[in-house]
Amino acid sequence: MRIVVYADFVCPWCYIGKRRLERAEALWRGAAGVMDEDFERQWRPFQLNPTMPAEGMERDAYLNWKLGGPERVAFIHDRLAKEGVAEGLRFAFDRITRMPNTLAAHRLVDWAQRRPAGENAGDALVEALFAAYFSEGRDIGDPGELTAIAADHGLPRAEVESYLRGDAGLEAMREADVQARARGVNAVPCYVMGDSYALSGAQPPEVFLRMFEFARGQNAHGAPD
Repeated sequence: MRIVVYADFVCPWCYIGKRRLERAEALWRGAAGVMDEDFERQWRPFQLNPTMPAEGMERDAYLNWKLGGPERVAFIHDRLAKEGVAEGLRFAFDRITRMPNTLAAHRLVDWAQRRPAGENAGDALVEALFAAYFSEGRDIGDPGELTAIAADHGLPRAEVESYLRGDAGLEAMREADVQARARGVNAVPCYVMGDSYALSGAQPPEVFLRMFEFARGQNAHGAPD
């Protein structure tokens, strides 16, 4: 099954949603008769802050403006930390100092997804970006940090550096973001299977399982997967 995932790497619910999707996939594979089910995730860009300056900005100032002050920020962080623990994630919000522009990160993931089949480079890089930002507090808008993260996870450093220095894929990523909104994606995470079923939010595994069941039924009637 092919799952298109619209996400942004500074969205904590996208990280939580990734874990819940993975749990649902494991449950589905373990069900009778579908042990060999293959899932393919395609990550597509959706910038929560498309007008963010290229250098990003100070995160506390951004969140206080966006969420209404330190008390509200602390409340939301506490809730997210609890949700994260339930999924085996450690959110280290105190280590995050920058709210980055994520366009370069989306470009890099798109490039990684187009690597030779079998590398699974895109999905592995997505996981690395989430972990780098939310657990290590790294600035994933900085090309040097992006290069280091990619190289640490098996991508060729020189190729990554060269790609990020150029502008290949830049307009394509901007256009993909615009197209996502035109198609009705107005919040992330958002998951699309085939052309007929979409699911928004970091849903629990049982909701994903119903999505898989629906998609399987559609495929049985000749709909694309």
